[in-house]
Amino acid sequence: MSNKIIEKILPPPPPHMVGDGFRVHNFFPSGYNISNSRMSPFFMMDYNSKVDFSPRETPRGVGVHPHRGFETVTIAYHGKIAHNDSTGNSGVIGEGDVQWMTAASGILHKEFHEEEFSKKGGPFQMIQLWVNLPAKDKMSKPKYQPLTNAQLGKYKLPNDGGVVEVIAGEFKGVKGAASTFTRIEMYNIKIKKGSSVSFDLPENFNTGILVVEGSVKVNGENAPADNFILFKNEGETISLEAQEDSVLFVISGEPINEPIAAYGPFLMNTHKELEEALDDFSQGKFGHLED
Repeated sequence: MSNKIIEKILPPPPPHMVGDGFRVHNFFPSGYNISNSRMSPFFMMDYNSKVDFSPRETPRGVGVHPHRGFETVTIAYHGKIAHNDSTGNSGVIGEGDVQWMTAASGILHKEFHEEEFSKKGGPFQMIQLWVNLPAKDKMSKPKYQPLTNAQLGKYKLPNDGGVVEVIAGEFKGVKGAASTFTRIEMYNIKIKKGSSVSFDLPENFNTGILVVEGSVKVNGENAPADNFILFKNEGETISLEAQEDSVLFVISGEPINEPIAAYGPFLMNTHKELEEALDDFSQGKFGHLED
């Protein structure tokens, strides 16, 4: 097998605020004008690089908003988020945990810094992905997968070199915790300085790696913290060498080769479906959730 070819190593684009609680770098699609389908099935990635929030009695966050046609995946590295949705789900995403929410036919959602974290303040670092759904699944029933760190698949690197947390897919025989609608590989690789690991991902899968902490060599090229490595659809093998203790977020997925129509919090296949989503939202068909 040949090495997967690196297309670009992208530094974080300028941050912007989502609500008053999330200071994010959008790597795609808008941050670098990457096409809507380039990272399919992943449509959007917002990265809240590590930032300290001051203590506050009233939690920061994002109030009630709708979603339809896709899934949100939130990964917490520092800080805690409390969330609620109109299907009755609620909970706290703690450090090391993952929330995989299938909006599908439509829900209302809100997310804020968890109350005790807000009162204490401190470092906050998160990733949120939007994962597209195939047309046949866009109007399926919403569901929710709260994945604690203890539930994630764990592959220990040789010589006490670290651990791979398998969120979805499979890494060297260790299966991920999340169920997915399409073929997706998603890992947190926590690798110690001087250690290395190689693994293969399908050539046709759209693949990227975010360096959450530390600094690594990826197929021989240097990649510092907060940079995103975008791979071409050529080759299969990825080799990592840690220059320092590092955390890497790996995403790879089989493309959904269908039209994309996107507007705000709706991700559909046609403009008519977007209009239907707006109508359904305005008529209260997404349920009810107090702000």
